Amino acid sequence: MNDKLIIQVNPIIDYSVRKLCVQPYYNHPKGCPNFNKKDGCPPIAKYFDKVYDTNQPVYAICNIFDLKSHVERMKINNPNWSYRQLVCCLYWQPKARKNLLKHIRDFYRKYGTQYKIEMCPEAMGVDIIKTMQTAGVELIFPPQDITYQIALAGIEMLK
Repeated sequence: MNDKLIIQVNPIIDYSVRKLCVQPYYNHPKGCPNFNKKDGCPPIAKYFDKVYDTNQPVYAICNIFDLKSHVERMKINNPNWSYRQLVCCLYWQPKARKNLLKHIRDFYRKYGTQYKIEMCPEAMGVDIIKTMQTAGVELIFPPQDITYQIALAGIEMLK
């Protein structure tokens, strides 16, 4: 499986996606613990269309991670683990992030450093599911067999 995809996209801006950060999820009744704490997270993060010139090309840099194979390996090594433990992002995200960063370096070599990269476009009000859907990439949530990590590359607006 090719684990990299670089595709020009039209970012779908929907500021309401930032509300997902405060939705409760397993062991986090108040949502993401980074909300209102990290610069790249809402409400501190600026809106994508206020930072980037959306009239210039915007690219999605994707890392495609084989979650199904990861779960199978984890089952062998940890036969007593629950499914929640097997898919826990603490065990697969570091490797996936490392690959995404490699893809970003490849992107810079091909397209140049005038582009700036956003690792969490949702925090900036980009509906990444709809953005990728309009580019022909169907993201399934929650992921079953594969999962995507997507960064967006754009050119900042002149100040």
